[in-house]
Order: sequence, then structure tokens, then C-alpha cells
Amino acid sequence: MKVYNTLTKKIEEFVPHQEGIVNMYTCGPTVYNYAHIGNFRTYIFEDILEKTLHLLGYKVNRVMNITDVGHMTSDADTGEDKMLKGAKRENKTVYEIADFYTDAFFKDMDALRIKRPDTIEKASMHIDKYIEIVEKLLQDGYAYQAGGNVYFDICKIENYYELSGRSKEELMVAVREDVEEDLEKRNPYDFGLWFTISKFEDQIMKWDSPWGVGYPGWHIECSGIALTYLGEYLDIHCGAVDNIFPHHTNEIAQSEAFLGHKWCKYWMHGEFLNDKNGKMAKSSGEFLTVSYLQKRGYNPIVYRFFCLNSHYRKTLEFSFDALDQAKVTYEKLLHKIRSLKKEEKKDIQNDIKEKYLKEFSLALANDLNTSSALTVLYDTLKSDCFASTKLAIIEEMDQVLSLDLLKEDRQNIDASFQEYIEQKIKERNEAKKNKEYEKADKIRKELLDKNVILKDTREGTFYEIGR
Repeated sequence: MKVYNTLTKKIEEFVPHQEGIVNMYTCGPTVYNYAHIGNFRTYIFEDILEKTLHLLGYKVNRVMNITDVGHMTSDADTGEDKMLKGAKRENKTVYEIADFYTDAFFKDMDALRIKRPDTIEKASMHIDKYIEIVEKLLQDGYAYQAGGNVYFDICKIENYYELSGRSKEELMVAVREDVEEDLEKRNPYDFGLWFTISKFEDQIMKWDSPWGVGYPGWHIECSGIALTYLGEYLDIHCGAVDNIFPHHTNEIAQSEAFLGHKWCKYWMHGEFLNDKNGKMAKSSGEFLTVSYLQKRGYNPIVYRFFCLNSHYRKTLEFSFDALDQAKVTYEKLLHKIRSLKKEEKKDIQNDIKEKYLKEFSLALANDLNTSSALTVLYDTLKSDCFASTKLAIIEEMDQVLSLDLLKEDRQNIDASFQEYIEQKIKERNEAKKNKEYEKADKIRKELLDKNVILKDTREGTFYEIGR
């Protein structure tokens, strides 16, 4: 398998630290609000990565955090904790906020057929580990105390800017709006490892520590959880491109300073989902969620399909017109697959099956080229092999794609009702052919009254069951 490594800025052959086993860490959500569909583009890419690794024969140990404390509203570790901000917004405790939005996140993951990682851990459950790391960093001279807080001194790390490709000059005060001068720090770009009540007196989630009552910085959480569950060597660390700096940059600095050796070899990042106004974000107060798409009548799988038609490292522009086109294409795909089930069952042609699955695997092994993998799926459908062979191939492909391509009774209708719908569509098409438009409209209305929505396309008429 070949992947693009953000650390080296090139596509590399993937070789895990231990043969056949992949230790993979993916940054989870900060559960102060709903995750938006831009966030879920990243989780879909990570899901495809994990399933591709399984397809290629690897055993994957995947860990993900739930950030329920310590994530500041500014890249410079200033402002208020995002969790506290959410609690104030909704007049709830931070614990209520965390539980509610964690449940909402998992519900959206399930709707998008994203496999839950093997290990999912709340940041607030590993305070002792963060304290252990911070104590060693202080002991070894990588960290210092100032104003009651503990900071990491980035000047002690020679390759601090390697992952981001940035420079010290870019981070100077007044160069970036998100870097404010903090007189307690030796350098304005040093980052917080532990904050005490001396700086954030209204913080609710706080713990005893050698440096006073307080709470961990955002960056130390991922390092602590990854080290606890995946050991000293990490094969792949994933996230969105906005995690590169400062979050992942700081993870590398503190983890390698703590361990004394290289920590993670491959860093993979998914590009943004933009709308016509730019990057999707929560700061505006209005953002698109999976549940909103559902309310608009979209199956969440259509959004997954929309994402898979683009490479994870390319910026993807969202619009409802584009999603509508994906929906039509997806419904056509399902229609073709459903028609295969009606054909005569014959023995599976294993040589042909192996050929297409190999092409499918090669596409995904080429830095997760999902659009090429979908092309192999379409090539399979267009081939002249037996329907039973096609269905067997599609079944295995969908173990990775997770598009519900063979899901039975996906529209919750029984066989007799499905037969009735298809007969009515034939009658309507015949009426249109004979220019009996009044009759055709009457059939459409008859179906609509039964909550069946017709979609006329150049390839034919398709239907869906209304919500």
C-alpha cells in the first residue's frame, strides 16, 4: 500500500512497525456541539483507510479520543474551554453537554456506516497519564512552569516545524491573529500542557496536580491516550488538515520528547469540505449536520457516496445541487444492482471475481483512490459475467465502501408492494409514450399518495419512499 505522508510531503510505501499489525490513531470530536458534515468527511476517509487495511490483510488497532475537556477556542491555547463555552450556551453542565453530543456523534457515525474504532476514550478519564507525561517533560527540561501553568518549550525541539512546513517567523506575535502575546510564556508559540485555576477560574472540570488544581491542555490528551493503548510506536495518525498545526505538531513534540525516539511514521490528513463561502465551520453558529440532511430527505449514505467520488486529499465543494446529483447516481447504481437479483442464479466465476477484486484493491492501495475504486465497481456491473458473480464481487467491495449496496428491503417495502410500484411505473411510461399525459399524471399522484416519489432521468424512472 502507498500513502501520502504529510511528514515527508510525498507518497510512500506503507511499512508498519510490526509486520501485519497497524497501530492507528484518529483524532475524535470535541463534544461541545454537533459534528458538521465537513467533520464527517474526515471520519469517512479514516473509515475507508481502516477498512482498506483490513482488506489488504492487516490487523488494525484503532484508537480515537473524545475531547470533553481542555480544547481552547484559540490555536494559541487562549480563550475559554470549548466545553465550557457549550455548557454556557445551553445552560447545562459540561458533563451533560459531553454526554449529549457524544451520543449524537455516534448516532451520526452509524448513519454514515462509519465503523466505530476498537478503542474510544474520553479525555477526562486519563488525567493520571497526562500528569505522568508532564512530570517527565519538566524533569527532562522540555517544559517549564510559569504563572501557575505548565508550558512546552518548543525551542528544545529542532524539527518542530517539520510536519507543518511552517517557520518560526510565521508564528510571531501580530503575524497571525490567533497568536496573542502571553507574558507568562518564554515564547508566544509555546503551548500549554497543564492549566490551573490561576488562569481559568470558571473551569468546572478540574483535578489535583503537582502544579495546582487545574486541567490538561488539548494536545497532551491525544498523546496520553495513544501511548496508553497503542504503546511507544504509532504507525498512522490521522485527522483533518487543520489539525496539522498546531495540534499534531504539538503532539509530535511532546510525545517524542517524552519517549526519546520517533513516535509516528505516517501522518495522513483529509482536506476540507467547503461550501460557496469557504471552509465549513461551527464558528458562524450555523452549520450543516447529518440530521439536517436527513430532515431534507437525504439518506446519509448519499453523502458518504458523494465524498467517495472525490479523493480525500482534494478540497471538495458542497452544494445541494451536487448532493442531488450524487443521490440520482446512487439510486441508479442501486437500481442496477437490484435488477441483478432477478436474474438466473449460476455458479460464481471465481477467476473473474478475483480479477475485479484485485483491481479494486489496487485502486484503494494507491493512497485510497476511492473514485477509481468506484470505477472498478461500475466496470464490474458493465461486464458480461454472471449476475451471481457480479453480486459476489459487489458484496466484498461493499465491505470497504459501506454503501448498503446489497442491503435487503432497504426501503422498508415488501415484495408485493415493490412489484406494484414497478408495474405502475411501466404503465406510466407506456402512457407517456402514447402521449396520454393525464393518465401518466394520475399514476404519479396515485403513487405519491402511497408515499412513493418518482424520479425521471435520462436513464429511466426511479423511485424512493418518502420520509
